[in-house]
Amino acid sequence: MSWEVLPVEVPGADTENVSLEPLPTEVPGVNPENMSLEPLPTEVPGVEPENISLELLPVEVPGVDPENMSKGSLPMEEPGLYPDNMSKGFLTMEEPGLYPENMSKGFLTMEEPGLYPENMSKGFLTMEEPGLYPENMSKGFLPMEEPEVYSANMSQELQPMELPEELFYMKGKTMIPSNALGDGNSGLGSLGDGEWQRRKEDGTGTDQGDFKIESSPCYLLTVRIIRMRNLQRVDALSQADCYVSLWLPTATCERSRTKTVRNSDNPVWNETFYFRIQSQVKNVLELTVYDEDFATPDDHLLCALFDTAKLPLERTVVLYFKPSPNAKEELEVEFKLEVASGPHEMIASNGVLVCRELCCLEVEVAEKTKQKSKKELSLTVKGSFEGTQDIVLGPNGVVSPACPTEFHYIKYAEPTLDVMLPKKRRYHPWSCRYSTETGSPVVMLNSLPMGRKTTIAEEKRFDLNVTAKTCNCSCHQDLDMRFGFNLCSEEMAFLGKRKRYVASALKNVFHLPHDLQDQEVPVVAIITTGGGLKSMTGLYGSLMGLKKLNLLDCITYISGLSGTTWTMANLYRDAYWSQKDLDSHIGEAQKQATKCKMGCFSMDRMKYYNKQLCQRKEEGYRTSFIDLWGLMIEYLLNDGKDPHKLSDQQEALCDGQNPLPIYVSVCVRDSYSTNDFKEWVEFTPYEVGLLKYGAFVRTEHFGSEFFMGRMLKKLPESRICYLQGMWSSIFSVNLLQIWGLSHSSEDFWKRWTQDRIDEVDEDPVLPTRPHELRTRMYPPPGPLSSALRGALTDRFSVAQHHNFLKGYQLHNNYMENEHFCRWKDTVLDSRPNQLMQNPDQLGMIDAGFFINTSSAPLLRPQREVDVIIYLSYTTGSHTSSLDKACKYYSEQKIPFPTISLTDEDKKNLKECYIFQDSDLPGCPIVIFLPLVNDTFQEYKAPGVKRCCSEMEEGQLDLTSSCSPYCMFSVRYTDDNYRKLLNLSEYNILNNSQMIMQALQTAMQRRRQKMC
Repeated sequence: MSWEVLPVEVPGADTENVSLEPLPTEVPGVNPENMSLEPLPTEVPGVEPENISLELLPVEVPGVDPENMSKGSLPMEEPGLYPDNMSKGFLTMEEPGLYPENMSKGFLTMEEPGLYPENMSKGFLTMEEPGLYPENMSKGFLPMEEPEVYSANMSQELQPMELPEELFYMKGKTMIPSNALGDGNSGLGSLGDGEWQRRKEDGTGTDQGDFKIESSPCYLLTVRIIRMRNLQRVDALSQADCYVSLWLPTATCERSRTKTVRNSDNPVWNETFYFRIQSQVKNVLELTVYDEDFATPDDHLLCALFDTAKLPLERTVVLYFKPSPNAKEELEVEFKLEVASGPHEMIASNGVLVCRELCCLEVEVAEKTKQKSKKELSLTVKGSFEGTQDIVLGPNGVVSPACPTEFHYIKYAEPTLDVMLPKKRRYHPWSCRYSTETGSPVVMLNSLPMGRKTTIAEEKRFDLNVTAKTCNCSCHQDLDMRFGFNLCSEEMAFLGKRKRYVASALKNVFHLPHDLQDQEVPVVAIITTGGGLKSMTGLYGSLMGLKKLNLLDCITYISGLSGTTWTMANLYRDAYWSQKDLDSHIGEAQKQATKCKMGCFSMDRMKYYNKQLCQRKEEGYRTSFIDLWGLMIEYLLNDGKDPHKLSDQQEALCDGQNPLPIYVSVCVRDSYSTNDFKEWVEFTPYEVGLLKYGAFVRTEHFGSEFFMGRMLKKLPESRICYLQGMWSSIFSVNLLQIWGLSHSSEDFWKRWTQDRIDEVDEDPVLPTRPHELRTRMYPPPGPLSSALRGALTDRFSVAQHHNFLKGYQLHNNYMENEHFCRWKDTVLDSRPNQLMQNPDQLGMIDAGFFINTSSAPLLRPQREVDVIIYLSYTTGSHTSSLDKACKYYSEQKIPFPTISLTDEDKKNLKECYIFQDSDLPGCPIVIFLPLVNDTFQEYKAPGVKRCCSEMEEGQLDLTSSCSPYCMFSVRYTDDNYRKLLNLSEYNILNNSQMIMQALQTAMQRRRQKMC
């Protein structure tokens, strides 16, 4: 059979006089006049140019004799190769295995129905090809019949040609790169393997600790839904009407589905779907079988979670999914994974999160004539940061917004721009009626040339122009957030300065004959428990005791939650508070703790709350009752408005003069109890971050809107009172936690509040590797279970802040990352689609709702804490939070000493305990100081007994239900405040020897490490 090249229809061109010869290509050293019409030979290692064949390698096509093929031509329209139900975003290719977008730019193939025009070299456009855009083509490809799109630049683009350094060879049915290409047009600083290796070797900033930038290939995942066997009937009166839904959120934001096969217990679909996936991302495909119903929601029959990392490359694998090992029903699916042609993608990763290539689309309206009335355009890029935006065309040529509308989207996630044009009224004379028509063009964004304005819609009164641009990420400075598990540079600098204070204080306290070296200086940290006003007052007293012992300068960190954050926030207004006498700070705190609180609900105060919340909403924050609670705390602790912000506390750390404050919260999810889902969040004056992911933002940027590591909308920093409302919220409790407070266990309710996930036996054809997730089946909850779960887990209110993890995806090996595993403690950790289905807002609550301790950030190995002074001010059992913390850290395999207390000790706690485990590397020494009234009843100072008239001063009711120090008390009398302050100070002073003993042990351990 013979093949010929068909002429190309170009608007405005005389087809009779069009030469069928290719335009000459400018190549250095080649005379265009003598240029052969055959493809240029390309230099290939090991091949002599004189002997190179000028023919393309034969392509294996069923039923075609390669010997009779015309040179340079490809067979077209091979029927039956690709079904009509292809996944959105993939063109139907009549040539199996061919990927023309990666062909050498020197080969011009015209009028091939299966070509991807959006990925072809810019020099080759196929205009108005009738067979190019079949009916089953994915929406979103730029229609090429519009001559205004590229006609102006077409001739210019066809002439100058840039040959790539490497050539993609066609072999059999697969395009194979001779080497990894770095396409200059791929954006985000794409590098070829050679350039990547050079930059890695000469240290030009591609590897920043945990943060790494690498060139990673994409894969083409082919999924063929074959059939379902032995389907059990859901409806008693009819057979099932089944379809299969496919969800792979790391590849596309849209769900795909098969057609519905009606009235069949053994439905056969035989439909194929295609996904382009990033090889370094954890891609879990969710296959869900539904029974379609018209009157009620579709019945959920089966859901399989399949990790595509199990699939071998270049092999076809057929798998069978059953809802349970003994079930007769099974879903038969065929998979094939192959290396996708095209340039590698530049990704940034810390081993847990992956930051992918990002593009920015600018959309602007060019008005031709003034509008008589207001028109509105609706623009949508699914999966983008912005989602949907509107452009208003007003009368007198006013366009709102005036600046170009921007969309930020992941480059390789098959993004499309959906445009809803203004409605048009058309008059139909034969019916004497008007009809309204709405234009809705759809553009595949990857088809747009980078950096060049393109017209995608022409109306009588305006044109719609778009420009796609890349957002570079060639080093960590290109991101607006820190991406790693190491300490930030500001904290490292602080530690160097703080060591001078600690070393000097230890030398004076222990009368050392010489100065301590930096490696000998132990890191001592204070952690606290919550307890409202009681914990605020107790921390003042404890710090006063440490100050009198000259040990306050030995402290490197102070962490707090709930009420202790009130103390910390007040102290750090003074840049040198720990270098001064604390009497003035304590006196001011006493004034606020003993004042009448009824003014909190006055009419003037209510107006103030309303004004502040409206202002906060205008700034771009989502307000909640927690923000109102924060404004109430502002009144409880201050005489007026508190303008201070968390980042202002950096001034108190500039010379290392004070310990570094760390405020602790936990991130929660709707419909999950705190035990099932919680993620530690730490706040310092330098940055805010989630420990598990190694993702941190500048403190002044917390609350701003981020996407894929870029700050796209900056919001003013919140005043610290709003953060205090979040750190100490008593309104984030749910029924399940109330049940836990009154009963010993909540295990009974777990059957109603936890998802049921069943692991299935692995197919022996797929070898298991450590980073792969086991295949899981997810039986859907019933209506009763869902309703009860909502009632038990719903919280009255949580603090809402913009999610700075938005857009990120999980690394393929995230479950093997030691930093992630350290804090891996939620039921969603093995379900990456749900874990990274990031809501727009992060919900944060008081960490006291979990284990009521602020210790988690201090157990990061990077902080190397040697001694923990554990100050417990809780209203309930002091040992409960300590036991929970010990159990939690043991389960997480985080070094923490074993807590061993006798039953007698638990009934009658002493003032101080020391727990240590010298055999466990990295395990800190814990000095446990519960706020108990023991020897203080008889001694007003260490070694000084009370006289009979002073015995009343030693009587404090700390535990009864009528105690003035209960958690919900917001006002103390002067006498109660002074007693509590003196008790907490006394307990520190009376146990100074045990504290110093622990510090000496820590210094000895440091010296041993040096040896």
